[in-house]
Amino acid sequence: MRKKLQDRIAAFQDANAIKEKGIYPYFRAIESGQDTEVMINGKRVLMFGSNSYLGLTNHPKIKEAAKAAIEKYGTGCAGSRFLNGTLDIHIEAERRLADYVGKEATVLFSTGFQVNLGVISCLLDRNDYLILDEYDHASIIDGSRLSFSRSIKYAHNDMEDLRKKISRLPEDAGKLIVADGIFSMEGDLVNLPEIVKIADEFGANIMMDDAHSLGVIGERGSGTASHFGLTDKVDLIMGTFSKSLASLGGFIAANEETIEFIKHRARSLMFSASMPPAAVASVIAALDIIESEPERIDQLWANTNYAKKLLLDAGFDIGHTDSPIIPIYIRDNDKTFLITNELSNNGIFVNPVVSPAVPSDASLIRFSLMATHTFAQIEEAVEKIAAAAKVIQVKTFPIAI
Repeated sequence: MRKKLQDRIAAFQDANAIKEKGIYPYFRAIESGQDTEVMINGKRVLMFGSNSYLGLTNHPKIKEAAKAAIEKYGTGCAGSRFLNGTLDIHIEAERRLADYVGKEATVLFSTGFQVNLGVISCLLDRNDYLILDEYDHASIIDGSRLSFSRSIKYAHNDMEDLRKKISRLPEDAGKLIVADGIFSMEGDLVNLPEIVKIADEFGANIMMDDAHSLGVIGERGSGTASHFGLTDKVDLIMGTFSKSLASLGGFIAANEETIEFIKHRARSLMFSASMPPAAVASVIAALDIIESEPERIDQLWANTNYAKKLLLDAGFDIGHTDSPIIPIYIRDNDKTFLITNELSNNGIFVNPVVSPAVPSDASLIRFSLMATHTFAQIEEAVEKIAAAAKVIQVKTFPIAI
C-alpha cells in the first residue's frame, strides 16, 4: 500500500479511542432473529434500536414466501434488472407498490440507498437545482453529489428559509425539492403542506423519501403524501424494504413517463445486481399482511404514544418527534456512548447518534418502537434508561406538579 494512503488510514483512531474506553457500540453481533427480544453474547436483550416498525421480520407468512421463492427461482438473479435480472415477481411487486402509494408506476432497486443515488443523480442537468433539507438522509446527500445539478440546503423544516433560498433561483431552471417524510434521527415529520405551496409558487417538483414513513403513516401506512392528502402533489415517492416491509431493497414511484426515464438513466439500477427472489417475495408478503392486519399500525402508534408519555414523565428531552423514532437527547458525545454501554449491559439495545452525524451538543440515543413491543417491555426499557441516566449523570428536566 502506498505510504500516503497508509498514513491516512493509520491516522484514523476514532474507533480505537472508543474501544479503549470499553464503550464501543457498533457492529454488535446479534445471535437471533430481529425481534423485540434478541440474543447478544448469549443474553436476552430488549431491542429498541430496530427499524422493523411493524415487527414483520419473523412473520411466518413472510418466511414461507421467501422459502417458496428460493425453491422456484434460486437464490439470486445473476445480473441487473436492465439485462437478465428481471423476474415476473419483480413486476408483480412494482404493480403492488404503485397501487399502495397511489402512483402510476414504480421500479425496484437493490437497496434504498441505491434508489436515492440513482434517481437524484439522473434527473437534473447542469443548470438545474436540488433543494435539500439540511437533515436529509446521507443517501440523498450522496445522490446530490453525483448529480450535475447544483445543490442548495435549507434549514431543517424551516419553510421561510426554503422560500428564501428557492426564490433566488432562475425562474426557468429545473428545481427538485427532496426531503425525508419522517426524519430518521429526530423522528419529526416534514412540513409537506408548506413545501407543496412553495413548490407550486416557484415551479418546483417534489420527491419524498418515505424510508421511515411506509407502514407508519398514511392510509394503510402508505406514507407521507397520503398522510397529508397530497399524493397528487408529490412527483416522486421513494421507499425502502428494510424497515416496515421486512426485507431488503427499495423503490421509486412516479408517473409512467418518469419511471421509464429512470429505468434507462439511473446508473445504480442499470449497473447493480437485481433484488434476489426471496427479498422480492418477502415484500409482496409484507404488503399482504399490512393490508389484512391494519391493527398492526394502530398498535405501533399505541406503543409510540405510551413510550413518549413515559419518557416525558421521566423528564427526558425527546425533541419534536412525531413518529415511532424517539430521540432521547443526551447532548454530550461521551455520555451518549456511556449510557448506550450501560443500557447494553442491562439488557436494553439502543443506538447512539453522535458527531459528526449531529453536533456533540445534539447527541442522542435513538429509541425505536415496533408494533410487537408490549407495554411491559416499554416500561422495563424506560425504567432502565432512567436508572442509567442517573449513573451517567445525564441532565433530565423536573416534572411540573
